Amino acid sequence: MSDGVEVLENVWIPLSDGCRLAARLWRPVSAHAEPVPALLEYLPYRKRDFMRARDEPMHRYFAQQGYASVRVDLRGSGDSEGLLADEYTAQEHADGAEVIAWLAAQPWCSGAVGMFGISWGGFNSLQIAALRPPALKAIITLCASDDRYSDDAHYMGGCLLTENLQWGAIFMLNQALPPDPELVGESWREQWRARLEALPNFPELWMREPWRSDYWREGSVADHIERIEVPVYAIGGWADAYANAVPRLVASLRSPAKGLIGPWAHAFPHLGVPGPAIGFLQEALRWWDRWLKDVPNGIEDEPALRVWMQEAVAPQPQYASRPGRWVAEADWPAKDLELRSLYLNAGGLAREPELDDGGEALLLASPQTCGLRGGEWCGFGSDGEMPRDQRPDDGFSLCFDTERLRERVELLGAPTLRLRLRADRPTGNLIARLCDVAPDGTSLRVSYGVLNLAHRDGHEAPEPLEPGREFAALLQLNDLAHAFPAGHRIRLALSTSYWPIVWPSSEPTRLQLHPGTGCLVLPVRSPRPEDEALAAFESPDMAAPPAMRAVRKHDFRRRLAVDLTSNRFQYQLEGSDFDDASLVHFEDIDLRVGYTLGKRFEIDEEDPLSALERVEQRATLARGDWRVSVRLAMQLTADTETFRIEGHLEAEEGLAGNEQRFARRDWDVRLPRRLV
Repeated sequence: MSDGVEVLENVWIPLSDGCRLAARLWRPVSAHAEPVPALLEYLPYRKRDFMRARDEPMHRYFAQQGYASVRVDLRGSGDSEGLLADEYTAQEHADGAEVIAWLAAQPWCSGAVGMFGISWGGFNSLQIAALRPPALKAIITLCASDDRYSDDAHYMGGCLLTENLQWGAIFMLNQALPPDPELVGESWREQWRARLEALPNFPELWMREPWRSDYWREGSVADHIERIEVPVYAIGGWADAYANAVPRLVASLRSPAKGLIGPWAHAFPHLGVPGPAIGFLQEALRWWDRWLKDVPNGIEDEPALRVWMQEAVAPQPQYASRPGRWVAEADWPAKDLELRSLYLNAGGLAREPELDDGGEALLLASPQTCGLRGGEWCGFGSDGEMPRDQRPDDGFSLCFDTERLRERVELLGAPTLRLRLRADRPTGNLIARLCDVAPDGTSLRVSYGVLNLAHRDGHEAPEPLEPGREFAALLQLNDLAHAFPAGHRIRLALSTSYWPIVWPSSEPTRLQLHPGTGCLVLPVRSPRPEDEALAAFESPDMAAPPAMRAVRKHDFRRRLAVDLTSNRFQYQLEGSDFDDASLVHFEDIDLRVGYTLGKRFEIDEEDPLSALERVEQRATLARGDWRVSVRLAMQLTADTETFRIEGHLEAEEGLAGNEQRFARRDWDVRLPRRLV
């Protein structure tokens, strides 16, 4: 407590139904005499072990600055009691509202509560704010979405993301681990067994709902944004998968709202990669001071949206930093953006359409391996996950280029694409990539979007295509802030596949497009002198990390291979030794935590039904003679009518080399494709 902070390793928060949630609490020692506001982060990600190194520097920092900062495990996760049935349930939200009321009632709390979080914690900050708990005064949501169907890890444009299985498997392993016996006592085995027996097959839950339905509306605050009345600070990164939600929230919220998008991947901005990282904790403190302590610091009068305008770079597997500059908009949507239309003519992108009704249609039919240069759907800051030079994928696509730009062009917002097409199959996917092509031909992906063509008229009730009949399609690409230099070209690349980000359609599809009938609309922003006057962010700051040491560390490698005999392509992420997980020792609680991950994607160049996705994981927890481990493998394949999810889990307890099976679960599920 030399820094004036006391830490309570575990606090039980009682709920009205008798269930107890486990919390870790950092608070100023002085809060007993001078109550302070509370900050809540509410997650299923195990406060005791797997998130310990991340939590300590951040939550302690807030306590050092005069806040009680609290990390709570969701019901059925970590050390909390009960069972967890799904993500973002009504039960989760009701529990969160009770936690907020409990915090506000504590003698060390001033009665004001703020809520924040990244990813899951960003989602439920928005969702619980929509319940309007009286003590909740403001939130910060990072790398999250207001739309669970259209803009999350499951579906994109009505297409199934391979992230659905990957993320679902990772979450299953997280939920398959036991509470810590040091905290919950002798009941830990009973709780562990109950969790394992009730463990949902999360990918199956989400694949049973391939269309927008009430299932997805639960927790999608975009459908009832008016319910959020507290101030919202929405933050994201261009290398993350959730940047689209930031401008959307700023535009739609009726309460005070600010948006910030940096160059970062899926991480807090003070740890942001690609850089530059910023002093996010200081920025958050300004937000909390204004809305929880009523400090008149003027943060609400600053621009509504501030983003990192990225410069063109050579495609790399990862960037330490992305060159660019901060720009800002006083209001969003900005009133003075130019919506520049470029038409898809036979000769490329042009400002005027060149119609040739009697000419031949342009044909589009990509091999199933188009997309292998696309990188990861969501970046976390690891090497090898960024999109590479797009020329190989461009070669598998129908490309439309501008002439060399005579002057610099800066884009800010979401490009849109309108097309009139014909298809030769009842189903199919359309992928649009926006690329920056350098004078040497290097192609940098700056945005993309995907559309399941059965969803061309909406996601609620898709309809199959009528082969040979013309139809209209509207595709919105991901938001971006990118500056195309003079001398570069803007490229639109269209394809019918994008593996391994998007699961392929059930049949190879060929599309026809007549030149001059398609239109790409770009949001062009003119540079402004006031951008140079923006106040600089502070440098990253945080408290000290917990006492820990790396016992064993493994490097992960991404490999791409092709069997030239079978024409089968394989993309693989693997650790150096899957049977020997990376291991960290937290010295303050004498706990060793290990984890490793492997994933494999396979596909034949011409056969969409050859697609295979497999995820394997192992996690261990150990203290003295106590040791538990869980192995989980999940696999997805498909035929023309069904998806097949196969899985196997083994949980063990005992000394290393003498583990005994504690439980086993197996899954083999078939689900209808329903036009996916």
